[in-house]
Amino acid sequence: MSITGTTLVIGATGTTGSRTAARLIAAGHRVKAASRRATPVPGAAPVRFDWGDPGTHADALDGTDRVYLIPPLGDSDPASVMLPFLRQARAAGVRRAVLLSSSAISEGGPAVGMVHQALPGLFDEWAVLRPSWFMQNFTGAHAHAETIREDGAILTAAGVGRVGFVDADDIAAVAVRALTGDRAPNADLVLTGPEVLSYDDIAAIVTEVTGRPVVHHRLAHEQLRDRLAAFMPLEFATLLADMDRAIAGGAEDRTTGTVQLLTGRPPNGFRAVAERELKDPVPS
Repeated sequence: MSITGTTLVIGATGTTGSRTAARLIAAGHRVKAASRRATPVPGAAPVRFDWGDPGTHADALDGTDRVYLIPPLGDSDPASVMLPFLRQARAAGVRRAVLLSSSAISEGGPAVGMVHQALPGLFDEWAVLRPSWFMQNFTGAHAHAETIREDGAILTAAGVGRVGFVDADDIAAVAVRALTGDRAPNADLVLTGPEVLSYDDIAAIVTEVTGRPVVHHRLAHEQLRDRLAAFMPLEFATLLADMDRAIAGGAEDRTTGTVQLLTGRPPNGFRAVAERELKDPVPS
């Protein structure tokens, strides 16, 4: 791996951004940690960055030659703000870009799929990470984790569909390889954990690890859409509900060997992550 240059990590306080920044710093790489409030990150240079405020973009890009891209949250049309930024990044000297997308969104598809499609035309060195659903959705600040803590429940429209849930630590490990390897992947990388699990399986494992009963409530597509639309734009809520419907139809019932291929070790399983992050019983 090369340890020259500086990496701009967008969303450096988020689930994958914080882990990616920490790994880069631990390996001796220079990092600019971008967040809306320029939150200090040990070992990194904090910088204010807001997708919705182009005035923050030039300072964030100054002196960087690679960038880890987290799309704006809850935006059904991220390309409208991301593509001008990426053109600015290329002009500023960024040579490698690694985009966080989703296994559910293909190149040229909705939302970040349009950014995925444009990336190879903007940079000679690039990668698109397409992880499956995060294991941390059940252990962190995600809505699933909140309903587990508050109600002992997981609510989805995924039915009995199975997902190759992936650990955010594994996503970060792949991101670091993609950002700093001597050769960029120049590829679309679908990332999963080692096994496929239904939401019923997830509820059972969380129950066993925490000692508190957790159940999976199966909602209709429209019920989930309307529930999500109470706190996000309807278009984005519909997109998320559509993803659950796709899971019910088997769209995410797969595993890949990408994590092991790029990191040299197998991906973490959900039980190990739950035991690591939910050591104590979920409070009543």
